Amino acid sequence: MNVKDELRFDDTEIAFGDKSNFDLKRMYFLFSTMNSPVIAKTGIWLTQVALGIHLPIKFFIKKTIFAQFCGGESLKDSMKTVEKLGASNIHTILDYSVEGESKESVFDQNKEEIIQSLRLSNQSTHIPTGVMKLTGFVSFSLLVKRQQGKAFDTKEEQRWQQFLTRVDEICSFAVKSGKYLFIDAEESWIQEPIDEIVNDMMRRYNQDKVYIFNTYQMYKKASLANLKAIHEVAKTEGFKIGAKLVRGAYMEKERERAEEKGYDDPIQPSKAATDQAYDEALAYCVEHIDNIYLCAGTHNEQSSKYLTELMADHNLAKDDPRVFYAQLYGMSDNLSYTLAHFQYNVAKYVPYGPVKKVLPYLMRRAAENTSIAGQSSREFRLVKREMKRRKTK
Repeated sequence: MNVKDELRFDDTEIAFGDKSNFDLKRMYFLFSTMNSPVIAKTGIWLTQVALGIHLPIKFFIKKTIFAQFCGGESLKDSMKTVEKLGASNIHTILDYSVEGESKESVFDQNKEEIIQSLRLSNQSTHIPTGVMKLTGFVSFSLLVKRQQGKAFDTKEEQRWQQFLTRVDEICSFAVKSGKYLFIDAEESWIQEPIDEIVNDMMRRYNQDKVYIFNTYQMYKKASLANLKAIHEVAKTEGFKIGAKLVRGAYMEKERERAEEKGYDDPIQPSKAATDQAYDEALAYCVEHIDNIYLCAGTHNEQSSKYLTELMADHNLAKDDPRVFYAQLYGMSDNLSYTLAHFQYNVAKYVPYGPVKKVLPYLMRRAAENTSIAGQSSREFRLVKREMKRRKTK
């Protein structure tokens, strides 16, 4: 059967096959709340206030939004989620989602946490990759200064070199472990030094095969050109590219800053332009699959279907190790479980960490589900359909 005919993302029996009735009720509550922007924003504000004055609401958070979007409070806690996803042929990307730190000692702790997650991945066939944000290992201000081309003083240069050492230690450990390592994108005003560092890591470690992946936010006008440019460099210098494609996570912040600072808006003029750039990047990667390994990080049904068609057109096996699909844990199960059901390589980003420390991540998930057109509505609609199916079967 042709992939263009067989693949459908509306089969809720597949999408929610490992969810209990209790799970569905929790999802119904969460996504119905997120479906109402006023209620969602009020709930986010109340949660932040309650935690700020130390009201005992951790239990409620842990049983609702934390359970939906996070794997556990520790690596050990998260292994239950890893095994549950693995039973449905879905891989896990363990994501230590603690943000907003600035101390060198914390950066060292974060490095050890990432290495520990990679070490744990060696004990499970369901964890093919690690992930990290470089802002977890250096102060934001140093990245800003680096992009602005300003000279570091002696202490700053020392801190920068410590940062580079942390990154290399993690990359080296991932390679020795035989694991992919995804490095997340950040805001445009710190992305240039991040790209330089990741490109250097790809030069060093992506020789015969790919281990290190950079992330390209396709809602940025320059991303497709940047991907093509580093690919040309890689062909000349003899290394391979790891490309994780996402639409992006900082659009409102980017536009506000561009207006405030008076520089050209780096963001695509419309969602349609972003969608077109994303799909063009998918096609470019598949066309150059011998030199570019691809992770399609997307919650978009059309792009996911398009990639399956590209793979079929280029005679790539569904489980070709050079192509992965990825979605966030707790979202777009209709994509993840359906693709996994048809034997494509699928991974879920599974954040973990103490409830209070991952709260910024959880609030962002709630805000994104509320603001992205149709996201919470789609999730809510699918959950309702599955609940109805179970009642009537």
